[in-house]
Amino acid sequence: MVGIGDEVLSKFKQDIDEEETRPQSDRKLKVGIIGTGWIAESHVESYKRMKDVEIVALADLIEGKAERFAERFGLPLARCYRSGHEMLENEELDAVSVCTYNSTHAECTIDALEHGVHVLLEKPMCVTLDEAVEIMRAEKKSGKILSIGFQPRFDPNMQMIKKIVQSGVLGEVYYIQTGGGRRRGIPGSTFIEKSTAGIGAVGDIGCYSLDMVLNAIGYPKPLTVTGYTSDFFGKNPEYTPPEDAKRFSVDDFAAAFIRLEGGIILDFRISWAMHMDTSGDTLILGKKAGLRIPSTECWNGSIGGPMTIYTDIGGQPIQYQVPVLRNEGPGLFDRKIRSFLDAIITGGPSPVPSKEILYNQAIIDGICRSAELGREVEIVIPEI
Repeated sequence: MVGIGDEVLSKFKQDIDEEETRPQSDRKLKVGIIGTGWIAESHVESYKRMKDVEIVALADLIEGKAERFAERFGLPLARCYRSGHEMLENEELDAVSVCTYNSTHAECTIDALEHGVHVLLEKPMCVTLDEAVEIMRAEKKSGKILSIGFQPRFDPNMQMIKKIVQSGVLGEVYYIQTGGGRRRGIPGSTFIEKSTAGIGAVGDIGCYSLDMVLNAIGYPKPLTVTGYTSDFFGKNPEYTPPEDAKRFSVDDFAAAFIRLEGGIILDFRISWAMHMDTSGDTLILGKKAGLRIPSTECWNGSIGGPMTIYTDIGGQPIQYQVPVLRNEGPGLFDRKIRSFLDAIITGGPSPVPSKEILYNQAIIDGICRSAELGREVEIVIPEI
């Protein structure tokens, strides 16, 4: 006999029978990397696994850094430049990965699009809403593919969350609680200075938490934000290495109450550091059922355990689990890279489109503005 939970869960089975096919390019795509910091390492390693890609150029502002990167990753034929602009002026590229620090995401992406080059832009999209709008205007004018680097989108559990919500089993969604973060996990380097990062935990890992739920509900437009940010741990030399504490100038914790189009409330918090192992599970509440998504101690692009659906059957409360799905085949980063390349070959669409992440960025921008002003702010998105 099939149980109630089995009957409902059968709607969300992972499809593993269809053989994955890839479009083939007649030639190798010429790719450049702008910024050769640690995230660029994952991009290069992934590109090198793609048979239809040739990494032909690298750019970094720090003298000798691109050259050392090329040597380390076995790219003797890659030409090295001191700026992304110089690289774009001198190379005939099909695509670039923008792997610079946050505050230069916009200028590097816009420059590449204006040179007629497809762009894979690492997260967060940028620092401010105004920058995101300018990026999208350049994208629209260029007609090129722009994809934002949200590899958790390719995790089967993240895709399952969207399937559950879109199936209608929860009914009309009216409230979401999400967030998470780390008890101890403040990064160093350029992540902790406003001049380079622009934003802290809210952009670094907060953008992922926002995307998990906003993507599931179809990315409704954000209307208002009441936000809060703090930096108690980052500036504390007893918690953070003294040399880092002195230069720490971004948030290490953020929280917000966000009103979305359609009457949906989003209750959000994120941290790099806090005296707690988690700020709570993600909850998606609908008028027919609720979904609990277990948190992780440190964001890793997936979920912390089996999800649970709560509902009523015949006037009685019941609950059943949605098993954790294994990621079959290539890793998430490879899927992110491959989906971008496939979009170039086929002419689109973008796997993680800017028109969605624009709303993600608008919320982050609203949190920062609200925290600075100490009041609720309206989100106004200019025409693009």
